[in-house]
Amino acid sequence: MFRSYEAGRQDYVTLIANYIPFQNPQGGPYFYQFDQNGLYEIHGDNVGDAQEHLTFQFRFKNTSKKLALKVGDKDVLLPFINSGPLSAVNDPKLNVRETYTVDLVRGDRRSGTKTSLTNAAGGGTEFDKPVDNIGDKTFGSATGCEDYANKHIYSVAIPGCAAPGRVFVGQRKEPFNIAVGKIFDLFNLNPLGAEVNGNKNDLENKNISSIALEVPISCLTTAGEPVIGAYTTASVRQGRLINPSPKGLNNATKEGGAWAQVSRVGMPLVNEVVIGMDDKDRFNASKPSGDAQFINYVTNPTLPAVVQTLFPAAKAPTNFPRTDLVTVFLQGLEGLNQPKNVVPSEMLRLNTTIAPVAPAAQNPLGVAANDKAGFPNGRRPGDDVVDLSLRVSMGALCALTGAGYTLKVGCKPADAPAGALALTDGVRKDATTFKAAFPYLNTPIPGSFNN
Repeated sequence: MFRSYEAGRQDYVTLIANYIPFQNPQGGPYFYQFDQNGLYEIHGDNVGDAQEHLTFQFRFKNTSKKLALKVGDKDVLLPFINSGPLSAVNDPKLNVRETYTVDLVRGDRRSGTKTSLTNAAGGGTEFDKPVDNIGDKTFGSATGCEDYANKHIYSVAIPGCAAPGRVFVGQRKEPFNIAVGKIFDLFNLNPLGAEVNGNKNDLENKNISSIALEVPISCLTTAGEPVIGAYTTASVRQGRLINPSPKGLNNATKEGGAWAQVSRVGMPLVNEVVIGMDDKDRFNASKPSGDAQFINYVTNPTLPAVVQTLFPAAKAPTNFPRTDLVTVFLQGLEGLNQPKNVVPSEMLRLNTTIAPVAPAAQNPLGVAANDKAGFPNGRRPGDDVVDLSLRVSMGALCALTGAGYTLKVGCKPADAPAGALALTDGVRKDATTFKAAFPYLNTPIPGSFNN
């Protein structure tokens, strides 16, 4: 979540929710489809009370076109997702048409007022999702897939908004950068090594499925409160039966009942390295309004203790409860991105009055490097949230309090002996390695290259 830095779009906020990680590009024959039995949501809190007040709901439909070939005297259905090169929206050679709708709910996500986003060019509430990057032969050239994908960026009329927004849903190159193998192998790396090219980005050759939405700032904020909070969830029906006689596409289950939330993401890496193993599913099913049940994971975190165990010279902070972590993860920093009447809860928070920074001028260390348009004031694609989260967990905010900063986080440099260390996983990119325009994330890696 960040103020759009595409030229001329500074009055908008871009929200990107990524799903289905670790995609190998060679994903045939189905490739990676959103779940048509699922509900994907982006929630916004523009009051600061830990409740959703705006929710954008995405629902998907996958329709078989039943493409067939005449084989002898029989018309036989194709086993492939396309029958030839692709270039157009809903191309006739595409065997499965993926479409989606977007609804805006004001108020409670289940009982609030729901209206539909419509195509600003001619109306309609159904939008096409591009098929994944099958390969260069399918799209005609190395740039063919991006030309095709760009045809699926829609200008949308948002009910109650004076100006249209934009939406794109489709596969992108995985934007997250992390030495994930080494980190989860007991930090099998030098945490004070080179910050750039110190380790391999394990996600470099992966793709992901993205939901990208650009909304006018004026539609997201309320009078007198420029800070917005946001998080994304996915839900499925509570009941699921295996269909013993499936017929047709995506008909292997029968699902019904109320929605049950099974995924939640706001601030980066919270579920992965903050929440205890036994509570990860509970956290995924929870709302920010119930975050008091997880407070011990923030006030008494295990990650710094683990780091100290593995690297004894990196002493964990000694201030308990960790008010610095409560501030950055649950409230926002006062004077930066903390709502006026904040109720502590975990979500990304963005001060929409802080101007966006052009890609070449962005600092991947964000606020810590005096780039106030970056993490933890929202999050941009080029922000190094792994290094920043590691440093904050080891007390970076306590160290900054005594370095000319006026952060009110309830601790001092002496509380965090390792707080000033440049801890890193050795993997870093910056904004210039991403697209400079919506949807900002790069072309997905093709399943097959032309040689």
